[in-house]
Amino acid sequence: MSDQIVLEKNYMSIWQPNLFKGKVVFVTGGAGTICSQQTAALIQLGCNAAIIGRNLEKTEKAAKELQGLRSDSKVLGIGNIDVRKIQDLLKAVDETVTKLGRIDFVICGAAGNFLSDFNHLSSNAFKTVVDIDLIGSFNTVKACYKELVKNKGNIVMVSATLHYYGVPFQLHVGAAKAGVDALCNALAVELGPLGIRCNALAPGPIGGTEGMKRLSRNEDLSSKVPVQRLGKTSDIANATIFLFSEAASFITGTVQVVDGGYWHVGNTQGAKLYPEYLKKQLLDTPKL
Repeated sequence: MSDQIVLEKNYMSIWQPNLFKGKVVFVTGGAGTICSQQTAALIQLGCNAAIIGRNLEKTEKAAKELQGLRSDSKVLGIGNIDVRKIQDLLKAVDETVTKLGRIDFVICGAAGNFLSDFNHLSSNAFKTVVDIDLIGSFNTVKACYKELVKNKGNIVMVSATLHYYGVPFQLHVGAAKAGVDALCNALAVELGPLGIRCNALAPGPIGGTEGMKRLSRNEDLSSKVPVQRLGKTSDIANATIFLFSEAASFITGTVQVVDGGYWHVGNTQGAKLYPEYLKKQLLDTPKL
């Protein structure tokens, strides 16, 4: 098994074994570091899964590794899917229902990110991130809607804390995730009467992720986190299990922050880059 999808915990030592037996989860961005651990946890607790991604080889490889976590698991790797295209997602939903029988849980985890100041962020790059993160989340729920209604399903959207304050070099992602939070809130209200819950998870500094490497610029941020450690992907997985479980049956329309209290200490990410490096970038030739 690759380092990316190593099962960080024995989730059955924390949660009831077979907690999600007979359930099926549909995960966009399922081959990514965080979403693969969310999926791994659900599989260990009895869930079958369909992981969705743009890269066919990476998605199929991840699905094969995830299937090995439980002897009777069924895991589909559906690649060549662009969450910005509703028809792609409808095709993935059809394949999931045909092969796995149903969809109970949806994780909207597809995301795009990179570091860029406003001056070097093109209009197209800004739109691309918003399209993947926000439009992609909308499209995912839209494509899964019939199954969610039929099975009184449950949605978790992967958000962030970047829009809680001004974070330089992340304005595109902050804007997109603010939209994700608003979408989550509205869906919780609209879909609640149908028995569908919708919540969001906002990871903080999670060690070993590509996003953390880019944002920290190789700086050890663990001492700046109130609980004095970086997060683990298993921290996000455990929060996901809780939100999908009956223990959270009266919880909807919330954003569960999983960051060790990090956002409360203010914007310390990118401290080495602010303000002198940022000023140089902003005075450079603008990118349209």
